[in-house]
Formats: sequence, structure tokens, C-alpha cells
Amino acid sequence: MRLTAFWERMRAQFGDAYADSVAKDYVLAALGSRTVSQALADGTDVKTVWRAVCETFDIPEFRADPPAAKGRAGPR
Repeated sequence: MRLTAFWERMRAQFGDAYADSVAKDYVLAALGSRTVSQALADGTDVKTVWRAVCETFDIPEFRADPPAAKGRAGPR
């Protein structure tokens, strides 16, 4: 999974503002007690990070891979 696809999924799931908050503020046990932003900065595989988000926030399997949102990328 590409990083841009990851951010599209985050924003599709949580909305624009909340996706950034989830990434920066929530410490996920599935990521070794790191935030999404820390895990990505440390080089953790993007798909692994997305799966950890899905697990932590109980995103149902059928919603784990939502259609990509158009024209959106990662934080600026």
C-alpha cells in the first residue's frame, strides 16, 4: 500500500481533521505503543500501520479497505 492510499483511507474512515488527530494523538499497542505518525516515521510498513488502525478502532473487515478518496494526500 502506498502512503497516499493510507491517508485516503484514514480520511475516508475518520474525516479530514480527525484522521490527523488519530495519527498524531493516539498511541496504539499494536504499533509497539507508538502513534501512527511515529510508526510511519520509523519506517513501519504502511499496510501494517493500517491494519493496526483497523484493529484498534474496530473497523469492520468490509470497511477496512474503503474506496480511495479523490485528490487527498498525507498531512502537509
